Amino acid sequence: MRALVVVGLLAVIALVFVVVAVVRDSQGGAGAAAGCPEGWPLADLTLRERKDVKINVYNATNQPGLARTVADEFSNRQFQVKKTANEKKQVDGIAVLRYGPKGVGSAHLLQAYFLNNADPGYDEKRTDDTVDVVLGNGFQQLATTTEVNQSLGDSGAPEAPKGTCPMPAKK
Repeated sequence: MRALVVVGLLAVIALVFVVVAVVRDSQGGAGAAAGCPEGWPLADLTLRERKDVKINVYNATNQPGLARTVADEFSNRQFQVKKTANEKKQVDGIAVLRYGPKGVGSAHLLQAYFLNNADPGYDEKRTDDTVDVVLGNGFQQLATTTEVNQSLGDSGAPEAPKGTCPMPAKK
């Protein structure tokens, strides 16, 4: 009986500490667009669900049909594949992810499917939230679900590209 009283008292004390910490939180607006220089684009750092990520898949290799094959894999993983095509200029690396300020969170997720080895292709002038996946000569296969989860854990939260500010979080 005494143990229950002690545990109950500890729970009440912990609850009081949590309430005080939340009420006195001075970082409520931290990281938002406050203090962002005039004219800098706001980067959407929201880590979206796969079904909400729009992609275009481009083949920048000599391997015929690679864009369609990988696009099918992404579709099977519930991504919204908008377009597949061949890229004129070859890419030597694994892949290049091209995106704008609205696609930063989506590109962060897609980066995990390439085990964080895809080259970022951020373009601040791009206005849509679609990410272009340009497959290079070094591409072999997309990561497994377990590898993607590990990669996301290793990479942490999405960060705003240089020259942008984080978009304020929606409440």
